[in-house]
Parts: sequence; structure tokens; C-alpha cells
Amino acid sequence: MTLDQIKIGESAKITAVFGEEELRCRLLDMGLTPRTEVMVRKAAPMGDPIELRLRGYELTLRLEDARNIEVEEHA
Repeated sequence: MTLDQIKIGESAKITAVFGEEELRCRLLDMGLTPRTEVMVRKAAPMGDPIELRLRGYELTLRLEDARNIEVEEHA
């Protein structure tokens, strides 16, 4: 499952980050690293971008970029 598939209000744990080298490095630099807990807080009116809560801060991410982040949904 990828981060763009998580519903608003749900949490997940990042398991892997993919993408071209430059994109992958940018995502990792923003704190989207494996084993990080992330919660989808809200989405823009048209659904893109989404706002995430991780590591004590909020981060806005495009769905296109969120598709490169593999997550494990909490039960």
C-alpha cells in the first residue's frame, strides 16, 4: 500500500521510499524515512495535495509524490 491510499485521519508506518534519486533524497530529507509514523490530517478540496503529521510537524505532499512511499497501515 502507498501513502496516497491512506484515508484522512488514519495512521501508517513508512516501510520504504522509492522514486528517482533526486526525488527519493528530497522525500528522505523531509523526514519521510522508513519506520516513521505518519498520519494523514486532511486533503485539499480537490484531493491534492494532502497534509501529513509526522515527527511533530505538518507536511504537505502531492499525491504524485505520496505514491512513491510504501506504508504499512495500522490495524
